[in-house]
This record gives sequence, C-alpha cells and structure tokens, in this order.
Amino acid sequence: MAFVVLFSTMSFTVNMHYCGDTLVETAVFQKTKGCGMEMEKPSTEGCSIAKKNCCDDKQLTIEGQDELQLQVDKISFEQQVLIASFVYTYINLFEGLEKNVSSYEEYKPPLVIRQLYKIDETYLI
Repeated sequence: MAFVVLFSTMSFTVNMHYCGDTLVETAVFQKTKGCGMEMEKPSTEGCSIAKKNCCDDKQLTIEGQDELQLQVDKISFEQQVLIASFVYTYINLFEGLEKNVSSYEEYKPPLVIRQLYKIDETYLI
C-alpha cells in the first residue's frame, strides 16, 4: 500500500532524444546527452535558406497527485453503519475460545470384531 501511495504522488519526466525518426536515448530523471549529431546554429545573415536539424528532443511529463486528504467529516450515516459493522465483525471473529471443544469426545470408537478385508480377500495397494 505504501508503494501505491508513493507512486501515485510522485511526479517525473521522461526525456527522449530522437535522431530522425528513431529513438536514440531515454532518460527518466535527467536530461538526455544526445547522439552527437546536433547542428550548431549557423549564421543566416547572407542565406535565406537554413538547414533543418535532424535531431529532436521530446519530454513526457507525468504529474502525480497533490492531495491525499480524506475528508472524514463528510461520511454519510450508511457509511458509518458499514464501518461500525465491519469493525464489530472482525473484532469478534478473532477472539479465541477458552477451551477446545470437540464433539467427538462423547462417542466411543466402533468395535472391530473381524477384519473385513481378510474375509473378502481384497487388499488395497
């Protein structure tokens, strides 16, 4: 249960580095290093055409929950009855008995006069 609370409240970011259309590198808690093919910004003073960079960085951010407050003051009467009956049932369920009661103590075992498997000559293997 502690892991569920931990992972539902934790936010993290997945950084991905693409070279063309292929995924080259992923990093969960840090920036990607890259593949080394990033273009430096060329000077475009005399040119009207600039080359497009083949590498691309993308980020996937997963936000966690911020509030985990349970509002107890807004429990309805039916929910209170359910909780009380649940607690009462499980408290009484695990109480032990004073002594072990066995219903077989009053009965005597049957008297074995003959061994029936010897009479019929059948044997269990």
